[in-house]
Amino acid sequence: MKWMFTCSLIFVGFKTQAQPLFQMDSSSNWSHHFQLTVVSQSHSGFSAAYSGKNSLENAVETGATSLTTTLFLGRKLWKGAAACFNPEMSGGNGLSYSQGVAGALNGETYRVGHVAPQLFIARAYLQQNFALGNSKYTRINDDVNQVSDIIPNNRITITAGKFAISDFYDDNTYSHDPRTQFLNWALMGNGAWDYPANTRGYTYGIVAEWYQNNWAFRISSVAVPVIANASKMEYRLSKAHSETLEIEKRYNIHRQSGTVRFIITNAFTRAPSYQLGLNALASNNTYLLNVISGESENNSFGGKKFGLGLSVEQLLTDDIGIFSRLGWNDGKYATWAYTEIDQTACLGLSVKGTKWHRPGDVAGIAGVLNGISKSHRDFLAAGGYGFIIGDGALNYGHEGIIEAYYNTYLFNNFWLTFDYQFVNDPGYNKDRGPVHVFGIRGHVAL
Repeated sequence: MKWMFTCSLIFVGFKTQAQPLFQMDSSSNWSHHFQLTVVSQSHSGFSAAYSGKNSLENAVETGATSLTTTLFLGRKLWKGAAACFNPEMSGGNGLSYSQGVAGALNGETYRVGHVAPQLFIARAYLQQNFALGNSKYTRINDDVNQVSDIIPNNRITITAGKFAISDFYDDNTYSHDPRTQFLNWALMGNGAWDYPANTRGYTYGIVAEWYQNNWAFRISSVAVPVIANASKMEYRLSKAHSETLEIEKRYNIHRQSGTVRFIITNAFTRAPSYQLGLNALASNNTYLLNVISGESENNSFGGKKFGLGLSVEQLLTDDIGIFSRLGWNDGKYATWAYTEIDQTACLGLSVKGTKWHRPGDVAGIAGVLNGISKSHRDFLAAGGYGFIIGDGALNYGHEGIIEAYYNTYLFNNFWLTFDYQFVNDPGYNKDRGPVHVFGIRGHVAL
């Protein structure tokens, strides 16, 4: 399983008009930050008519703990360019090893990998920023993967290397970072976007962004997994790659800011169709079934997945914001990278603690409803398994999740979060659940 977190980008610009070609704040050429996050979760026992190899354990489960720690390094290079480099270590496991719930319960852990902490390179990319026309400039402060500088408001930015595609897309202010906000996968991002990434949430490729006044346009082409939800990635022209387009509009209503984002995604992979999966169940073709469940490599290409997404956020007051997401994909081919959701809708609320004299605290509550395509549900009902869900049978119902959290700032850059999730029909199965999930999260950011 993979996890994700928000990464602000480095932008260093130069002008193409009669003004100076390049404007840079030379006070510091480096940015360096650090984070450490520990999440521990437990869930109640619940009724289950049956269980399969991907089911959430129906007995009481306690002490599922994950740990991640990251060093964020940024460096200005030549004019208009910067680099980002993030060594990262992660370990531990989620409840039932992050299986059994399509809207999985901890965005800081993933489905496969070693329980012992492992060190790897999360991000390593170059970024070039170009000013457009007679753009005004804005100062940005030193931050995670962001060097203090003066940047053009209207610009084109090209990023190439290794990164998380979620660093750029669907960047909802209130529901995007499992280290400080909602933990559930279907709330930290658009669950119906089978977004291209390895099991830890990273890919490689190129992203182009165009910022113009209150609009932003993004387009990317990146690598996809060789095996469903696994570490090895590939980029093969016309055979294996993924493209994403996002249109973003920022606006104000009664002087309160809001943003709407529309996303179009298309991926080409080795994923078999669910119809082929049904045929494999009938003929006991274990090879193809292992491909769909993420245990074997497919020698054939031809998997396609087209999706649409909408994200809206709006401040109601200086301290209260609301958000919503809608997502859909065609659901014809096996889920290949993120999680087994083909349709999703969510609505949530975020409140700062200013009214009770805790301005560094945030409380959030949201509900999400997930669904899958008919061919997907037929495959699971016949006894098939994906890489996240599969109980050996299926009495289909929409998977409903409510999550509430309170994130409190304690001292010395340390935050403590208490989290609760209620899951109805886990894995879309009316014969299992409901489940009560309790979590605690510690987060250090420097």
